Amino acid sequence: MLGDAKVDEHGNVLDHDVGSDIYFDKDAEDHEINIKSALCFLRGKAYEALDNRDLARQWYKAAVKADPLCYEAIECLVDNYMLTCEEEVELLSSLQFGEEDGWLSAFYSCLVTKHEKEYLVEAKFKELEQEACSISSSSSGETMKNNIDVLVCKAEYYHQSGEYQKCFKLTSSLLERDPFHLKCTLVHLATAMELGHCNDLYLLACNLVKDYPQKALSWFAVGCYYYCIKKYDQARRYFGKATGLDGAFPPAWIGTGIAYAAQEEGDQAMAAFRTAARLFPGCHLPTLYMGMQYVRMHNFKLAEQFFTQAKSICPSDPLIHNELGVVAYNMKEYRKAVQLFELTLDHTSSSLNEMWEPTLVNLGHALRKLKEYQKAVSYYAKALTFPTKSLSAFAGLAYTYHLMDDFEAAINYYHKALWLKPDDQFCTDMLTYALESICQITARRKPGRGLLTATGGVTC
Repeated sequence: MLGDAKVDEHGNVLDHDVGSDIYFDKDAEDHEINIKSALCFLRGKAYEALDNRDLARQWYKAAVKADPLCYEAIECLVDNYMLTCEEEVELLSSLQFGEEDGWLSAFYSCLVTKHEKEYLVEAKFKELEQEACSISSSSSGETMKNNIDVLVCKAEYYHQSGEYQKCFKLTSSLLERDPFHLKCTLVHLATAMELGHCNDLYLLACNLVKDYPQKALSWFAVGCYYYCIKKYDQARRYFGKATGLDGAFPPAWIGTGIAYAAQEEGDQAMAAFRTAARLFPGCHLPTLYMGMQYVRMHNFKLAEQFFTQAKSICPSDPLIHNELGVVAYNMKEYRKAVQLFELTLDHTSSSLNEMWEPTLVNLGHALRKLKEYQKAVSYYAKALTFPTKSLSAFAGLAYTYHLMDDFEAAINYYHKALWLKPDDQFCTDMLTYALESICQITARRKPGRGLLTATGGVTC
């Protein structure tokens, strides 16, 4: 019924006879519906329902090119990860907006820059605010600035940056304004799971299942709750139910893979990630997680291939650089590892958060291997400013001081590491060596009572 028109890979319609110059007024509004764009969008929906995602992607691109105001098409392309980051930018640059639609161009730019550096993202949001304020009615500009879709876009950026507290606060306030905004609900779920807010997840999942029993999001929320309380079998079951209701729901496939990985069932996790990578070619996360699985298997060459592939999809995600740094470290390429870890920190927001604590520790390890001890100490110390305070940071700092012959500081941090994990064999052995070393040095300096003094000092 929609005709036999053809479209090329770039979204250019080859048959120009179908509704190219037909427009309908919509309730006497200023803007009109472009029928050519509407037909292209419907063809895209039809092909997506037939699981032909390649043609669906091409028709969605055609719909947006025919009419940049066709927001539904751009939403399908972005939310279903049909385009890589480069393809998204290329598509936006090809759109021709009217003079009064500058705000829409700025909003589309915000949608596709969630992984960029902080100053670039902030610049995009400032540009959107300026465009909104330039709208003829000042009240319209103020409304645009506080628009929920715009603020959800900002919340997604906070989530990608690891600023979970800020993201959770924003999504909570938005859901109070509009409890039925499902995109905001998805970001809220993901953030609550990262923060371990089990009660919030339970209440939200109950409400979603009651209100939307046929939506994949509802059962995904249930899976998030069970994952949060570490009941991974139930989490997998509900993530699977979500994929059964909607096979094109990216978070459910990724959640299934992560739940399998949490139980160290690598084959099933890889199968879920492969399916996600096939269904969502514009999403780099499945490929990234496959690389992580190969790191766990110590297959670093294959892991590097997958991380490089993820980088080609989304070059600006700092997590990819971190994982490439881990691979370089394990392959004993310490200088390359340092460069990659520094690149990771360069791509993160100016205010580091605990999400990047492992990167700081990894950078400290790599610098210690290169015998750049002072630099290593500074990064370990920076990692210990976060509330997480990992065993690896304490042990790494202690061992670095040990290598610098600063035995008192080494002993202090070995004790702190053992407070976190009393049965850690490395710290126990190295603490013994450090105590023996400081006793021997003290004995050589002060014959007679020196050993007693040193021992007493350590005991205190």
